[in-house]
Amino acid sequence: MSRPVYIVDGARTPFLKARGKPGPFTPVDLAVQCGRPLLARQPFAPQAIELVILGCVNVIQDEMNPARVAALRLGLGEQTVAFTVQINCGSGMQSIDTAYRYIRDGSHQMILAGGAEALSHAPLVYRHEATEWFGELARAKSPLAKMKALSEVRPNFFSPVIGLERGLTDPITALNMGQTAEVLAHRFHIDRASADAYAVDSHKRLAAAQVSGALKGEVMPAFDREGGVHEADDGVRPDSSLDKLAKLSPVFEPPFGKVTAGNSSQITDGASWVLLASETAVEAHGLTPLARIVDSEWAALDPAIMGLGPVLASTPLAQRHGLSVGDIDLWELNEAFAAQVLSCLAAWQDDAFCREVLGYDAAFGRIDRDRLNVDGGAISLGHPVGTSGNRIVLHLANALKARNLRRGIATECIGGGLGGAMLLEAA
Repeated sequence: MSRPVYIVDGARTPFLKARGKPGPFTPVDLAVQCGRPLLARQPFAPQAIELVILGCVNVIQDEMNPARVAALRLGLGEQTVAFTVQINCGSGMQSIDTAYRYIRDGSHQMILAGGAEALSHAPLVYRHEATEWFGELARAKSPLAKMKALSEVRPNFFSPVIGLERGLTDPITALNMGQTAEVLAHRFHIDRASADAYAVDSHKRLAAAQVSGALKGEVMPAFDREGGVHEADDGVRPDSSLDKLAKLSPVFEPPFGKVTAGNSSQITDGASWVLLASETAVEAHGLTPLARIVDSEWAALDPAIMGLGPVLASTPLAQRHGLSVGDIDLWELNEAFAAQVLSCLAAWQDDAFCREVLGYDAAFGRIDRDRLNVDGGAISLGHPVGTSGNRIVLHLANALKARNLRRGIATECIGGGLGGAMLLEAA
């Protein structure tokens, strides 16, 4: 028997742009910073939460199974089971989806599901040749053997690679994520000016949301160990313009590429939680739901075109519920790259693509820009990989409620050639 599952509350930290050094928070620090105020405003004891699930990709060495570490630091008790999930960019949404299925199937009543990522804490990785040399040196027992090993040292052994750079390169296609966006830009004829215009609009929308108070209650201030207060997403550039972005060089495919640092998501630290509850828990604790999770969908495709993941996940989800493009009031589509988002929009309007790839008789249709990422997205906010999927679901629930709208889809592309989507209805 399928039981209704509700998002009853949620909170996130400000998303803090990485600035060339480890930021003030680890992934668990971030999870705790927004988790404490979220739990403090609930009418029930923390022990009512039966399970904690946290998405995290860049797990640091001092926080193995960050879900469990966060649960204990949040005071949920030693008896609370907690585990971490990892599906690249989809990790924060996967935590929600796993929780949704547990509650839907009746095994749990209330679950805390989140995502946390501190990309500024990405480790430095030695080259394979260097690790082999360190191993040889450690195995050397005699002075002669040690001298031989030392004679084989090379200067580049001590020039580590940022682990994030390796992690953002697909091991099957050998393309980094930006190059996959360039593939899509070529396939769907996305020009540089359109990508830059989309990026400018993302910054304008987030800046407007910050000024209007649209993020109030969703974004919790974070307090670092030095006494600093971080109150808002700090990667937003309200003065962004087409002229400024046009001066930037393509990063991945110079000189004619469409993807630049200005029209890509930012490398960022941040965490987000949503609190899911069954109908029984809602009634028992007098909770007011934000939204009901209707359904979810995961899809897989060629890693070289991973940016089309939202199309392959969202369209079957809508089709399964008999929904046309016009039936979806709001969309949250994670902005990995402006060219990638625009390619998804183009694919949905492409008769041949929808017929050959999705099995439709005609194009799915045009998504009105006024319904898409209404308060900005990862280009202006940043993309803490394990967190973003959680944030877009949380913000979709809040945006539906604030606008008195009924239905929305949160969706994202996922490195490795995957896509995820979640259908919400206002409660």
